[in-house]
Order: sequence, then C-alpha cells, then structure tokens
Amino acid sequence: MIGDIETIDEFLAHRTSDVEEAVRTAAATEVMPRFRRLAAHEIDEKSGPHDLVTDADRKAEAYLTEVLPKLLPGSVVVGEEAVHADPAVYDALRGEAPVWIVDPVDGTRQFVHGDPGFCTLVALAQCGVVRASWTYAPAQGRLATAIRGGGAFLDGRPLHSGSPAPGRDLEVATSHPLYTTDEQKRALVGLQTQGVRPRSCGSAGLEYLDIAQGLLDATAFCWEAAWDHAAGLLLVEEAGGAHRTVAGEPFRITGGNTLPFTAARDEATARRVVELLTGGA
Repeated sequence: MIGDIETIDEFLAHRTSDVEEAVRTAAATEVMPRFRRLAAHEIDEKSGPHDLVTDADRKAEAYLTEVLPKLLPGSVVVGEEAVHADPAVYDALRGEAPVWIVDPVDGTRQFVHGDPGFCTLVALAQCGVVRASWTYAPAQGRLATAIRGGGAFLDGRPLHSGSPAPGRDLEVATSHPLYTTDEQKRALVGLQTQGVRPRSCGSAGLEYLDIAQGLLDATAFCWEAAWDHAAGLLLVEEAGGAHRTVAGEPFRITGGNTLPFTAARDEATARRVVELLTGGA
C-alpha cells in the first residue's frame, strides 16, 4: 500500500493535477520572482564557473521535497541540489520506493542570464522505470506532461514526434564541449558529417520537449544525471521517439550507461545517431 492509494497507477489516475499544482507553485513562488532579479549573493558556483546554483534552485527544490512525498506517502525525493550536498541520496533510484526526481531549475545558466529557456523538471519513477513526468517552462507558459502508456501532452494537446523529412539535414543538440571528456569529444566528432547539423544544447528538458514536438531531430548527451533526463526521456518515448546509448541499449536512469547516448524523434534516427557516434558509416 502507498498510503490510501494502492498502486502508482491509481495515484496517477487520480492525483496528477496535484503534482501539476505543486510544480506550478514552486515556480511561481520561488523561481519566477527571482527571474531577472537575482542579486550577486543569490548565485553560487558548484564545480566551477559554468556550474551555477541560485537561491531559486535551492528554494524550489526545498518546496517540492516537502510537498511531493505528502502527495504520495512512502515516496522519496532525489533532487539535484540534495545530491550535490550528499551523493548517497542518488542511491534511492535503485531502491523499491517510488522516487520523485527533481531538477528545480533546468538551465540555470540561462536563468542567471535572464534567458527564458529554462524549466522545472519532475519525474516519478520506481525500480528504475519512469512512470510520469512534468516539464514546466514558467517564463514561456508551457507545461508538458507524460504518463507511461498514456501519451505525451503539451498544455493538454497530444504530442507526436513524427520522423525527420527525407533529405533534410538532421538537427542534433549535443553536450557542450566544456562538459565532455576527450573520448566523448571524439565520439561527437562523428556528427560533423554531411546531412547532420550539430549544435550545443541549452536546457536539456526543453531540448527533449522540442524532440517530442518534432522541432528537433535528436540529442547526443554525455552525462547521466537523472534529474536532467528522466522527465524528458519519458516525454520523448510517449510522443513516439526512442533513446539509445552507444552500446545500443536504452538509457537507464539508475546509471552505468555507456556514453554518449541519444534521444530521437524515431527509432531509425536514434540508430543513425548511434552509428555516427560509434564511427559507423
């Protein structure tokens, strides 16, 4: 039993609007009041000058960490800032309890610079399987949701990723060179070929949303952090897309993936990107 809800399926059948309200409230009370109003003392570096955290990140995650487990008793939260403070928090992804995976401000760099290309990401997973996700871009007024087996939606409208038009260059958003190893850089060079237009990514969550809408063909990412990928990967899957690592396997939110990996509008595009990343013709 999960409180008065017998299964996660029952929870998702009755309480998704409560999760949406929590996500919107976190953004409205802790993120948007600081957008384009951040003071210097509200911005800190984590691993370096390109890895930033703000009071908006911390306070939005604190709010969601308090509210979400109350909606689903017995669940736990794995948030980006909590894991930064204590890496052992990440281990909950490998347990049996339902896990809320939270990125309070995905695209912190954009947020700090006053760019509206950021979002709040929440996913609900259990035993390594993402069951539902919420991608909220408050500065753009967009909310995308997905439930495994139930489809993907943007502001209530169904999303269908479709397939790239034949003969058109594939547009692929890639990890920024600042965040890649030499080996990963060599893999990404495979995308520098005729018929492909790679570019550095922005907010991962919004890149996934663009794939689900058919506005972007694929990604090629070189990091595993579940809070960046869980919500978007389910959104892409439910819109008809696919994801694969260079080992040819679906990406696992629990870790241990062979990188880089791709998410794409359809299975054929995912396989094509993997071929290019591994030196295939």
